[in-house]
Amino acid sequence: MSSNPEQQSGPERDSSTTDVQQGHGFGTAPVFLASISTILGAILFLRFGYAVAHVGLWGSLMIVALGHLVTIPTVLAVSEIATNRRVAGGGAYYIVSRSFGASIGGTIGIALYISQAISVAFYIVAFAEAFKPIYEWVATIYGWQLDLRLVSLPCTVLIIILMLTKGAGMGVQVLWAVCILLAVSIIAFLLGEGTELTKPEGLNLTARIGDPDSFGIVFATCFPAFTGMIAGLGLSGDLKNPRKSIPLGTVSATLGGMVVYILVAIKLALSATPNDLANDYFIMTKIALWSPVIYIGLGAAALSSALGSIMVAPRTLQMLGRDKVLPIPQLNDLMAKGRGETQEPIYATCVSGIIAIVFVAIGGLDIIAQILTMFFMVTYGALCAVSFLEHFASNPSYRPTFHSRWYVSLVGAVMCGVLMIQIGALYALISIVLMTIVYLGLRRSLRGQRDFAAIFQGTMFQLTRWLQTTLQKSRVISSEGGWRPSIVAVTRFGERRLGHFDLLRWICHRHGFGHFIRLFNGEYSFSGEIEARIKVDGLIKRTEVSRAGIFVDSLISPTFQLALAQILQMPGISGLPNNCILLEFDQENTDEINEVEQGARLAVNSLFNVLILRSTGYRFGYRSSIHVWVTEENLMNAPMMLLLAYIIVGHPDWKRAEIRLFVCSDSRNVEAEADRLSALMQEGRLPISMQNVTSVSYNSKEALEEEVTLRSNQADLAIVGLTAEDLGSDELAQTLQSYQGANDVLFVHSIEAISID
Repeated sequence: MSSNPEQQSGPERDSSTTDVQQGHGFGTAPVFLASISTILGAILFLRFGYAVAHVGLWGSLMIVALGHLVTIPTVLAVSEIATNRRVAGGGAYYIVSRSFGASIGGTIGIALYISQAISVAFYIVAFAEAFKPIYEWVATIYGWQLDLRLVSLPCTVLIIILMLTKGAGMGVQVLWAVCILLAVSIIAFLLGEGTELTKPEGLNLTARIGDPDSFGIVFATCFPAFTGMIAGLGLSGDLKNPRKSIPLGTVSATLGGMVVYILVAIKLALSATPNDLANDYFIMTKIALWSPVIYIGLGAAALSSALGSIMVAPRTLQMLGRDKVLPIPQLNDLMAKGRGETQEPIYATCVSGIIAIVFVAIGGLDIIAQILTMFFMVTYGALCAVSFLEHFASNPSYRPTFHSRWYVSLVGAVMCGVLMIQIGALYALISIVLMTIVYLGLRRSLRGQRDFAAIFQGTMFQLTRWLQTTLQKSRVISSEGGWRPSIVAVTRFGERRLGHFDLLRWICHRHGFGHFIRLFNGEYSFSGEIEARIKVDGLIKRTEVSRAGIFVDSLISPTFQLALAQILQMPGISGLPNNCILLEFDQENTDEINEVEQGARLAVNSLFNVLILRSTGYRFGYRSSIHVWVTEENLMNAPMMLLLAYIIVGHPDWKRAEIRLFVCSDSRNVEAEADRLSALMQEGRLPISMQNVTSVSYNSKEALEEEVTLRSNQADLAIVGLTAEDLGSDELAQTLQSYQGANDVLFVHSIEAISID
């Protein structure tokens, strides 16, 4: 049995991956080549001059910096997670699904796959633009205005056929050739003089055209350039040693690409004016040592990026099929199939090719770029969140050999969210809603597998541990104006009597914390504990149905008094010490009072506030009125009684309830005492109007009983006080049976001096 459920990804999924996916056994070079060739792709050659023209050199450098505030944390997170566990095919999807679980991983995996498939179209369209000199020559000689799709569509079909017939091995060989051409073209540009252009005077960080595009639009257009680091990750199932190759290849490609973009931005700002940069997407050809080399570099970069995407996307889809994530079982089986020892994803490649052809046929370069940005942002944010949660949870099974920092991952996750909103709040909202719909669908179809509850279990454990130890060290105690109930309720009856369960959930709805314990008589045994926990499940389900924010538990003990002694020593679940004990007895079963008496006295001796509910079949009636009865003897209990009444009517079940206060005295100063309590309520901002405060004079207990019967016989809950003398006398049982004219009665004895002002 695994001791760490958080690291399990499902035996059926891991075994399938182990059995069928052998891969090509690549080293680090293909990871670096696939990543760097995608980073230094179409955006660098076609749109970075546009960026410098519209936001200036300073803005362009900010785009590079902000983009890498997303990609660098993602690279580090991916590298860290990859060195913690075996990484199989599916790249980023595999890592997310094995960290987040099938529901969340599948949701992100679908978005990632779509973005990868669309990337093929994006790079092919850019590749077609490399033939601009030929288009112009044909237009000049023959007068034909050629459509870009005459090049892009055949090229798309060609690379699909290449992948279907030759597989990823051929793709890597092509990557070597195109990366060499890419390096030559960039060097030729950086060394060029641009003698045909009017050069600006010096390096102006803020120079830009008039009426430029917004920073968000420019960023969205350029961001896909920085997403190439994830391209090499898609080859994870074909790597000999992914724990070594993924960190080394992705980190070096990301840092190298960042340096190149900074150098290119500076070179563009030094070599041409903003207007020239804005008016000519191929401005780099006029700066380079030899103009055709830029077209060659663009074609090489776009082709290599398209090859990288068409290698990666089918492998993601193949792993989605193997994990049974797709909604149609037959589709899962078909996409999971591979050919030969290397398990080339033939069917997944065909589907990816169809998606690419559709987007090549209908989409422009800038539109596709903005769509891609949203999909990649979601994926990168999720990867960074995985890393952050793993760090924060401090799971002992999380032992990567490559270490990032939790705050770096947190910055990456936050930046993804911020930039999505900055780029387009509406599109960000739409993407989040769509992701949520997919997640809910997968959660329903993949029941029993990990979801958000399991993901945050370790995080919540660490947070609770930190809160508990911090509060203990700070020695937090109740202070004037800051008291809140932390109540332990005790019952023998479970679901058969739930009056004080309801009372506890009302009191602890917002302002306090409740711990509901069901007692079982007998000596402790493991089998007895299992049986007790099974019976407690009914109460736990009731907390779900009633949305009660209370903690339910069980306790096995030979006697009630011994059980209560154990309960009084329990630490507070909420991080604050328990301060109240809630006991209950049925008005018709007077034999239960003896245990309540014992428990109340033990709790008072342990300096706990005591709440005793005398429940009836009335079960709080219509929950429309609470009557608080305060006598001269019980003035010390009045603040807690009033505060509890206020807390209870704050629950939605009591939203139409009113509180009435009865101030009782056998002296002539009863009006003055009522005025004093009224002023106290006003200072304490309790929602009790002056019209609901009544002065009651009485000269005996019998007279007080008659007043309660007369005034509170229709009240849904009456709250009365218990004095220390009541708890210490032999007549406690008789006191608890008083106020017979009322329905459900809550007796309150306050040990603490509570202020409500």
